[in-house]
This record gives sequence, structure tokens and C-alpha cells, in this order.
Amino acid sequence: MGCVFCKVISGELPSSKVYEDEEVFAFLDIKPVNPGHALVIPKKHFESIHDTPDELVAKMSVIAKKIAGVIEQKLGAKGVNIGMNNGVAAGQIVFHAHIHIMPRYGTDSFKLWAGKEYKMGERESVAEKIKSGL
Repeated sequence: MGCVFCKVISGELPSSKVYEDEEVFAFLDIKPVNPGHALVIPKKHFESIHDTPDELVAKMSVIAKKIAGVIEQKLGAKGVNIGMNNGVAAGQIVFHAHIHIMPRYGTDSFKLWAGKEYKMGERESVAEKIKSGL
């Protein structure tokens, strides 16, 4: 398999591991937003959040929360951004499900997205479409 994260899990590629159990692996990103930027991944290959079992997404989230707290305590981060890119349009580069934990120190140039206004009636229409699919 050509998946770079599967190669990290198998030990075929090196990593700076910060956590591991039977189902989940976490390691430092090789191109961090800031020092301490970590990735939490399932050991079994899933492409994105959409095909990852709910219980595993929940477990990955709990582990991301724990790592985020340690990053703030031990590295002095003033906050963290936690995110997951799913699909090309969302900026996913490695197609193995992963959660980013990005430490923020208040001095970096990392920017969040800019919001836009809905058109008249659009917000309600979008909300109804989402509700009807749940």
C-alpha cells in the first residue's frame, strides 16, 4: 500500500510518536504549523471521516483532546486549533483519516478562514437540507 501514514504505523517510515494504543497512533507533523503540531490517526486505513467508524472517530477525538491539554501544559501553547481536512476541496493531502492538533502561541502568522454572509433566505434553506439528511 502506498499510504504514507500506513508506512508510519508499520515503522517503514520514521516518526516522532507521542501516543499509541491498539487502534490509534499519534505523532508530530513533519511540516508543523508550530512546534508540537501533532496528528492523531487510526491504525487501520480509512480515507476520511466519512468511512471511519463513529466509535473510532470518537476515540481519536478524545485522544486529540488529551494531547491538546498536554501541549498547552508542557509546551506553553496559549491555545490549540483542532481540525480534520476531508477531501481535496477541504485541503486533505494524505488520504488516511487524521486529526490535526495545532499549538498556537499568539505570535505565528497562521490564519483562520474569513466568514461570509448568507444571502437572503439561504441560511434557512441550508439548515433545512442538513436537517432533512439527519
